[in-house]
Amino acid sequence: MRWRLIMPVVVVFALIVMLGYGLTRNPSELPSAFIGKPAPSFDLPTLDSDRERITDAAFQGSITLVNVWASWCVACRAEHELITEISRRTGVPVVGLNYKDTREAALRWLGRYGNPFAVVAFDPAGEVGIDWGVAAVPETFVVDRDGTIRYKVVGAITREEMNDTLIPKLRQLKQAS
Repeated sequence: MRWRLIMPVVVVFALIVMLGYGLTRNPSELPSAFIGKPAPSFDLPTLDSDRERITDAAFQGSITLVNVWASWCVACRAEHELITEISRRTGVPVVGLNYKDTREAALRWLGRYGNPFAVVAFDPAGEVGIDWGVAAVPETFVVDRDGTIRYKVVGAITREEMNDTLIPKLRQLKQAS
């Protein structure tokens, strides 16, 4: 009889503790298993040509911003201007990873909105995106000179995140090397 009274109180208390902990977390920050690990290897054609290839070796020796995008992605359009601004303000090259798209649609989209990318890898099946842990586009990765992922943005980059986190992180990595 006593357990019947105590058990609901214990369960409610445990739920209150878990809710309290959850309220201290920032819902816009998603932990990534890739932070601090080498960028996954890949070998893809460029968006411009099946004969030209880009591999993860392109990240060696320079800090790189990798932006996963698609022409069908509304949020990608919203952050496009900021991707251009980040590259301009930091001098860090941006490598695009065109994800689950068609070549024609992606080229038309870049023609319409401008191309901020040093090069665009073409991943029509999304296999490389999956290797990178992409859940949805856009996603953006900061890769250091050694090819290690140092930061990840899930979703569209906001002006606040660009100014408060992303640009300072890129500048810090540039100064450290």
